[in-house]
Amino acid sequence: MSGAHHPRHASRPSRVLTIALPIGLLVTALGMLWAIADAPAASEGELPPVPVVAAQLPGVDVGGVVASDPCADPVVADALAAGDDEAAIAAFGGGAAFRDAVVAGNAPCISLSDPARLWLVVNKARPLEPLDFEPASLSGVDLAATTSSDRLRPDARDGLNALAREADASGAGVIGINNGYRSYNLQMSTYSGFVASEGVAGADQGSARAGFSEHQTGLAVDVVACDDGCGDIDSFGSTAQAAWVQEHAWEYGYVVRYESGASDKTGYMPEPWHLRYVGHQLAAAYHEGGFHTLEEFFALPAAPDYPH
Repeated sequence: MSGAHHPRHASRPSRVLTIALPIGLLVTALGMLWAIADAPAASEGELPPVPVVAAQLPGVDVGGVVASDPCADPVVADALAAGDDEAAIAAFGGGAAFRDAVVAGNAPCISLSDPARLWLVVNKARPLEPLDFEPASLSGVDLAATTSSDRLRPDARDGLNALAREADASGAGVIGINNGYRSYNLQMSTYSGFVASEGVAGADQGSARAGFSEHQTGLAVDVVACDDGCGDIDSFGSTAQAAWVQEHAWEYGYVVRYESGASDKTGYMPEPWHLRYVGHQLAAAYHEGGFHTLEEFFALPAAPDYPH
């Protein structure tokens, strides 16, 4: 390095001491050596600067060395094999660390297209695989229902039941369900009904085509206010329940999927009634990170329209 003073090499050969170091210590030692080599020389009489060595995080390049793939962790592998999504996320280090690894491309074992997983993202550019996907298990919720589509995946059902109980206990009011799981065929019928009344362009603003609907996953639910009988979903946004849900849904593993001001990313008009279950850890990371769409959360392209 220019300006640095190099000591003369001793004229006699020196002995080489070989030490076996664990790879983690070796990487840290190399990082410190690189930092020292790049540090400016100390003036005479001064102590040399202390190098700052960056922490190694999954998927982050530190001094030319990339940390190991979190998917190689046997705890992650075991949780995924058991279908325990929350345990897998915890093994990554929690919701924020999981998101960071996925966004960095450092989690090859995680597919955002797997409809059986909590981290699934389905939108107008990301159809379900397969299109006629059906959840392995569905259960009815303990809420008043305004349609016969009152089933959800068990984890989503438990989260919604807890959310509704707390909303009522807190004084926000009674919450019921309008729609939970809808099959491929039912979604096809639902969408066709909107097309008949509003045309394709109008239908696409508020209804998903079959194979592109979150309702088909069993992880999405439309809720309604049910204080003196249940209202319709269109009136939900002006209720105390809607305000409470907007503030507290994340505490029960849910996010408001189609917020106001996000139509350019989600492709749908605002739907304060449409909740999507992502599990407690991802919902917390979503809330704490100030995200408003799953597209932003996972750094995915916006999906305002279906591909033509």
